[in-house]
Amino acid sequence: MHIRRILAAAVATAALTGIGLTGAATATAAQGAPSYVTPSQCKQGGGTPAINEAGNYCKGGTHDGEQID
Repeated sequence: MHIRRILAAAVATAALTGIGLTGAATATAAQGAPSYVTPSQCKQGGGTPAINEAGNYCKGGTHDGEQID
């Protein structure tokens, strides 16, 4: 009976660890891709398109720091 509890705990721990690793890998993959928005999307999100500055980024709002395409 004691061995069954230990085995069940080990299986549960392995399952939770796998879920945690999968979530971390998904978050990392999502961050890796560059994000582009249009000037109108930047404005709609409450930001200001900084087209004349180096990099053409959206400043502020929900698209802050995203590159303008």
